[in-house]
Amino acid sequence: MALAAEAADFAGLAKYGLFGALGHQEYLLRAQQQLTGLYEQGLEVHLRVLEAGDFEDYCSALGLDPRAPAARVAYAGDPELAGEPFVYAGEPLVDLLPVLLDDHRARVRMSVACAALLGAVGDDPTGQRRMAAVMRYVTSVYLALAEGAGEGCHLLTLRCHGPEDGEELTSAVDVCVERGHLHPAGRDAEAFCVTLAAGVASGGEGALLLHGDPSAGNGDGPPDRSPDGPSGGPPGGPGPGPRVRGWALAGGRLRPMTAHEVFDELADDAARGLPFPPGVVPQPGFRLPDFPGAGAEAGGGGGPLG
Repeated sequence: MALAAEAADFAGLAKYGLFGALGHQEYLLRAQQQLTGLYEQGLEVHLRVLEAGDFEDYCSALGLDPRAPAARVAYAGDPELAGEPFVYAGEPLVDLLPVLLDDHRARVRMSVACAALLGAVGDDPTGQRRMAAVMRYVTSVYLALAEGAGEGCHLLTLRCHGPEDGEELTSAVDVCVERGHLHPAGRDAEAFCVTLAAGVASGGEGALLLHGDPSAGNGDGPPDRSPDGPSGGPPGGPGPGPRVRGWALAGGRLRPMTAHEVFDELADDAARGLPFPPGVVPQPGFRLPDFPGAGAEAGGGGGPLG
């Protein structure tokens, strides 16, 4: 079943007569009733977001009339679009919709990043081996970031793009560690790793930030041993706010940022419309795994897979 979860998509699709005279809230109420009925019958229902622009593009590509009920059924059930099913488990829609939308956005990010990754490595057998190598590498980076973050729930953000006017890719994932155990982060973690893989494979540029758990104060992560530790950061020095560590992606390689560079990256994010974390303490990034064979490739071009 495809749900018009957001009011803007509902309004964009209403012009095709898909919902009759229903308003968005009444439509969601009826969808809830239908889902409850199917669930109580023991049927497994797979959900996806009915997005106006995506639905229109889908109908145009396949020559379908968006006003026809068959077009909506085809869109909802197309395995090329749905990917791994999002299975309805009896939740009220008020609780389900935010989760469904987050899952949908992660799918979109992953789809875009997968296309960029395939473009960088190619789809021949050699490209498949390169993709496997870079995915193993970014998985090791993700686990190292989680280990270095320490206890609590932290936020990883990533933005990167290819070296030649490549499309900017972004991703974010909550990294939660409790008593040394990393909690699964689902599709957000998959999207993050594929996005980083695309940046690494394409020799891209960008930045990765690890926002420490605000409730953990300054206790997250390994101790600073860099000359550019807390005293080398922006004015004000360490305080009670969360630590933010950073790594620069350059030529497809990750290197720790200095505290000043982390501060500058946060300021750039603020200029792009993101909130500047209150009371933040910029910190240098810690050492992350090197890409296998990085030493032998020193001085080469084209990123780790070039």
